[in-house]
Amino acid sequence: MKFEIEKKEKVVVVMTKVEKLDALVAPELKSEFVLVAKNGHKNIVLDMSDTRYCDSSGLSAVLVANRLCRDAGGSFVLCGLQPTVEKLITISQLDSVLKITPTQNEAVDLVYMDEVERDL
Repeated sequence: MKFEIEKKEKVVVVMTKVEKLDALVAPELKSEFVLVAKNGHKNIVLDMSDTRYCDSSGLSAVLVANRLCRDAGGSFVLCGLQPTVEKLITISQLDSVLKITPTQNEAVDLVYMDEVERDL
């Protein structure tokens, strides 16, 4: 199993269960994001705790999720970044575009806070 998907109240958590998020895996991850969005979910947390390597196709999948959530008026949060993946995101300057938290719990909390702000 390459991904684990957990539906919580108002948020879907997708956990990558692969060491490398590359051209072999990224298209499948993009498909998962599209399915989640088609099912009416607008908030996604991507937990990459188990992923030690990410290339441009992996980043592309992350950006697809970010766009799907934004277009639906929701939130996309990335969490559990390993140092090598975090470095790639910083070099790509995506750290200024993406919401990133250290842990899954913080990511879910951030989504809930965003939801509360949208409801006000």
